[in-house]
Amino acid sequence: MGQKKLVRFEAIKQYKNVLQSPENMSGNWHQYFGNKNPIVLELACGKGEYSIGMGRQQPDKNFIGVDIKGNRIYVGAKTALEESMDNVAFLRIAIDNITNYFAPNEVSEIWIVFPDPFLRASKAKKRLTHPRFLHAYQKILKPGAVIHLKTDSKELFEFTLETIAECNCTIHEHIPDIYGQGKNTGWLGIQTFYEKMHLSEGRIIQYVAFSLPDSPIEIPEKKKEKVDDNPSV
Repeated sequence: MGQKKLVRFEAIKQYKNVLQSPENMSGNWHQYFGNKNPIVLELACGKGEYSIGMGRQQPDKNFIGVDIKGNRIYVGAKTALEESMDNVAFLRIAIDNITNYFAPNEVSEIWIVFPDPFLRASKAKKRLTHPRFLHAYQKILKPGAVIHLKTDSKELFEFTLETIAECNCTIHEHIPDIYGQGKNTGWLGIQTFYEKMHLSEGRIIQYVAFSLPDSPIEIPEKKKEKVDDNPSV
């Protein structure tokens, strides 16, 4: 492991806005923030650019960036501390275990921004919009809460739209080309490192906002995907 990573891992141990596999946090996030403002999650947050950007735009909401990679979380956590952003925190866990850290109805919104699309069909269950993840989100979200996906991956976007339909979710907004349609304003105008890189390469940025059904989402035993299982990917 590089020296830079070691330094960052040590640093976040001291950061008050970084919680690493904390105990007894489920149901206690409002107490942590010291208010009852809505809680918004950014899953697979990386450096936390979206959590920081949303926190700046809406100080009346609490934002939590969730990721397992501490060396990336360090960047966003450091920025939040330097700007005295009390409404932004970071949770270092595997997203598979999200239900261990939030109580039913505790989360008001979820953002998934440029996640790994896991293009191999054999990795489909790792996609953050796979039914098994939607099933988990359903356990912590308030009824009618919105889930946002922003991605440059055509494959992931189509997979998500298919999953939304199969799970009887409700689509609130569907934008096939954020920049082409001039929708890059407000929260959609926040740019991560990856988004800037993708835009420079001429890629199209897509977005969909949806909410989960009232009925429980079932996890399929095996879901065939319309994504090539290409060993070279």
